[in-house]
Amino acid sequence: MAEQKKLSGVTYTSAGSDYFEKRKLKRAAGVWGLWGLAVAAVISGDFSGWNFGIDFAGFGGMLIAFVVLVAMYYGMIFSIGEMAAAMPHTGGAYSFARSAMGPWGGLITGLAETIEYVATTAVIVFFSAQYANFITSELLDFDLSENMWIWWIVLYLVFIALNAAGAAISFKFAIVVSVISIGIILVFSAMAAFSGAFSWGSLWDIEPDAGQSTFLPHGPIPILFALPFAMWFFLGIEELPLAAEEAHNPVRDIPRAGLWARGTLIVTGLLVLFLNTGVTGAAAMGVSVEPLLDGFRAIVGDTWAAVLALFALIGLLASLQGIMFAYGRNMYSLSRAGYYPKFFSLTGKRQTPWVALVVGAVIGFIALEVLDIVTRLNPDAGSVVGAIVLNIAVWGAVLAYLLQMVSFIILRRRYPNAKRPYVSPWGIPGAAIAAVIAALIFVGFLLNTAFQPAIVAIAAVYLLILIGFAVWGRKRLVLSPEEEYALSGGLHGDPQAEGYDAMESEVFDSGAS
Repeated sequence: MAEQKKLSGVTYTSAGSDYFEKRKLKRAAGVWGLWGLAVAAVISGDFSGWNFGIDFAGFGGMLIAFVVLVAMYYGMIFSIGEMAAAMPHTGGAYSFARSAMGPWGGLITGLAETIEYVATTAVIVFFSAQYANFITSELLDFDLSENMWIWWIVLYLVFIALNAAGAAISFKFAIVVSVISIGIILVFSAMAAFSGAFSWGSLWDIEPDAGQSTFLPHGPIPILFALPFAMWFFLGIEELPLAAEEAHNPVRDIPRAGLWARGTLIVTGLLVLFLNTGVTGAAAMGVSVEPLLDGFRAIVGDTWAAVLALFALIGLLASLQGIMFAYGRNMYSLSRAGYYPKFFSLTGKRQTPWVALVVGAVIGFIALEVLDIVTRLNPDAGSVVGAIVLNIAVWGAVLAYLLQMVSFIILRRRYPNAKRPYVSPWGIPGAAIAAVIAALIFVGFLLNTAFQPAIVAIAAVYLLILIGFAVWGRKRLVLSPEEEYALSGGLHGDPQAEGYDAMESEVFDSGAS
C-alpha cells in the first residue's frame, strides 16, 4: 500500500521508480533546437492575430503597444531564464510558482499556462484552416468553408503524430520550419518594399474620432486594448523552460536560446507590422483573418497569392508544432505531480507525453466547435471567432506572466542560498517592470467588453479545476522534481543529476507529517 505524508497543506503519496519509469522524457535538444522551438512557437503571430489590435488603437497605438511589450518580454525572459537554470525540470511556470507560493499558487499558475497553450493551439488551428482552405479552393476548386471542422481534425491529428514521434524529430522540425518561416517573412518584406505596393499613408488610413489624430485615431486609452494582440508577436517564447528535461544542457542553453529567439522575433515583428500594414492599409488590416495573405494579394493578386499562401501556411504550422509541444509538457508536468489526472503524464516508447497531447487537442477542438456554432448563429461574427479564442490564450498568458514575475521576486528573497547558474541582468527591477505591464494588460481585459466572453470562459474553467483539486487532487500529489525543489528550499529537484525520486526515501522514511 502506498505511503502518504502531509506536507505544505497537501498530501503526498509515495510513487517509486516504476512510476517515473513510465513518465520518462528524452534529452535531444541543443541551443539551436531550443532557439527553433521558441521561434516556431511564436512565428505564427507574424502571420495572423496581431492585426486585430490595429482596429482598436490604430497603427500608432499598435506601434506603442509593440514597444511596451518588448520591454515586458525582456524583463520576463531574463527572469524566466534565471528560474529555469535554477530549476532544470519540465514544470516551467507551475514549478516557479509552486516554489514561491505553495501548491495552490503552483496550480493557479500552471493552469493559466495550460489555458494559454491549449487555446493558442486552437487559434493556430483556426487560422491555419483558413489559409489551407483558401489555397485548396483557389487552386483545386476544393472548398470546405462549410465544414471547417474537417481541417481542424486533420491538423490536430497530423501534429499530434509529429509531436509523439520523438523529441529529436520535434526539435529538428522546429529548426527547419523556423528558418523557412523567417525566409517567407523576408521575401514578403522585399516584395512589399520594392514592388511599389507599400504606402506610408496606408498606415494612417483609419478615420480619426473627433479631436483625435491619425496616429492615435481613437485616443490613447485603446492602446490598453491593443496590448493583448501585440503580445501575439511574442506569445509562446516563454515555453522554453518546459523543454528543460529534453535539453542536453538546460542551465546554459535555455537562457541563451531565449535571448537569441527574442532578438529574431523583434526583427520579424517590426517588418510585418510596418510592411504588411503599409501594403494592405490599417483599416483593412484591423479586421483581416489572413493578414499576410491579404498582403500577398495586394502585391500579386489572388492566384499567385494562393501559391505564396502555401509557404505562408508553413509559418502557422511551425507554431502549431511548437505550441502543441508546450501544452503537452505543461500538462505532463502538472499530471506527473498529481494536480491533473496522473495518466495524462504517461509517455510512450518514444518518451513523449502522447496522452497529454491528445487530451489538449480534444479540448481545443471542442472549443472551436462551440465557437463555430456561435458563428453559424451569427454569420457577421466570422472574424470575431479567432479573436475570442486568441483573447482566451492571451488572458491565460498574462495571468501566467504576472504570477511568474511575482514568483521570481519571492524566490530571490525566500531561497537566497539556492543555486542560480544564470542570473538575470535586470534582476528584481526587470521582473517588476514585466509584472506591471502584465497587470496593465490584465486591467485592459477587464475594461474592454469585447473581451468578456474570454474572461467568462476562463473563470468557468478555473472554478471546475480548483473545486476538483480541493476535493480530490490535493490529497494525491506525488514528489515529482518540481515538488522536491519546493519542499527542499531549492536544494533538490534536478532529475538529470539526482534521478526522479531523490526525496522519496527522505520523506516517507522520516517522521515528517
